[in-house]
Amino acid sequence: MARPVFWRSGAADDSAPRIAHLDHDRHLVEAARRDPERFEALYRRYLARVYSFAYYELGDHHAAEDATERTFLAALANLHRFDERARPSDGDGASTFKVWLFRIARNVVANERRTARRHPAAALDDATGAIIADPLDVEGDAVRRDEAAAAWQAVGRLPGDRRRAVVLRFVDELSTAEIAGVMGRSEGAVRVLIHRALRTVARDLGARGRGGRR
Repeated sequence: MARPVFWRSGAADDSAPRIAHLDHDRHLVEAARRDPERFEALYRRYLARVYSFAYYELGDHHAAEDATERTFLAALANLHRFDERARPSDGDGASTFKVWLFRIARNVVANERRTARRHPAAALDDATGAIIADPLDVEGDAVRRDEAAAAWQAVGRLPGDRRRAVVLRFVDELSTAEIAGVMGRSEGAVRVLIHRALRTVARDLGARGRGGRR
């Protein structure tokens, strides 16, 4: 279990140290700083999650692979600059390295969009490939696939920050505190983003359902 450590904020009225938990990736970060080849452990831990974030943001597998590669290259090159700043509110086992990594991914994706000549449509249908088909319920499985595809298409139509918050929360399974760190917002703002995003998706799906009725 990570041991708590003391640190002081820069505020002048902060008269007592606050307890913060050590980043649960600390030993991996320290190992990679000593020997860059050991960065592979961090790479394996977060590869799928960074890729999924890039894919849901860019909607293209090749672009997501490129963004993922550049994210990890940037993280490795700048690992000496990473400054662990866990807060009490982050809880035991929080990873500020993960927040830092996803900030890099967010910036890489933003650069990809700025430099791209095209604006790829959200190709989120492939996300339904993880649904396991029931060979005894072909019709029901088709309906579930259609509903899942419709839901992710609705997510793809959300404004940038709302879509990003939903993907980080429900695809990459980050906490609201971690999402706040990645997006540079308060936890309350993140909760509002997710709430409004889900409400918009529900309204979108409801309108689709009504439009499909005869």
